[in-house]
Amino acid sequence: MLLDGCRPLSPCSAERTFAQGLLDPLAFLPPDVCAGAGSSSMSRYNVYRNNVTVSLIEALASVYPAIQRITGTDFFRAMARFHVRASPPTSPLLFNYGQDFPAFIEAYEFARELPWLADVARIERAWLDAYHAADFPTISADMLAALEPERLGELCFEPHPATRIIRSRFPAVSIFAMNRREEPVPHFSSGDSEDALVTRPGHEVLVSHLPAGGATFLAHLIEGETLCQAIDAAFSEFTSFDLQANLAGMLSAGVFTAINR
Repeated sequence: MLLDGCRPLSPCSAERTFAQGLLDPLAFLPPDVCAGAGSSSMSRYNVYRNNVTVSLIEALASVYPAIQRITGTDFFRAMARFHVRASPPTSPLLFNYGQDFPAFIEAYEFARELPWLADVARIERAWLDAYHAADFPTISADMLAALEPERLGELCFEPHPATRIIRSRFPAVSIFAMNRREEPVPHFSSGDSEDALVTRPGHEVLVSHLPAGGATFLAHLIEGETLCQAIDAAFSEFTSFDLQANLAGMLSAGVFTAINR
């Protein structure tokens, strides 16, 4: 592997060995690595290794800006560094990196005092995935109103590729919203659970707080169950489930792209 003007030896095996040591600060210098005259091979390799780690930390920071704002830059970068070493990238596209970062945060020892942090990260990840999802037209209230009333319970819906539901025992939607803005974060104290709906009906990603039963209702529809089955599931979990409000909300948010009869 060439670092500074030398001819590489055994390209395929050298590249594998070179890559395997990039995220391990204790790894020895790969045997096929050499540097030009007057340069230290180990020093050059360490510079390259550090640049790779820093790039991946920066990629995580760009995906999870609210998490970095909540924890502070130093805490975030230290946590991200541990994640980078534990979870190397599997795609050349950096915006794909960090899919498992929320789960890492949930298990991270030094984040235990912030038990809601992982759910906020899940919303941030869902926001980015929704942003990159395919474009599709969404169904309207007029399309639903034009159908025969006696057939409504049998309807199934096709979810928009951007649609995501994140359930949380914590006020994760409120915390996410406060920390994605430029304004100072106000004092906030709440123990309420909040389920998030992430959609992109047009060019803008929307993050909405689902009302009681909304997550259950939409999850059953997304899984392909009929409207009647989804309603029954929502009412079985929340007797206060408001069908009209939830139907209006899902249509305005662009949750579905087609009605299957």
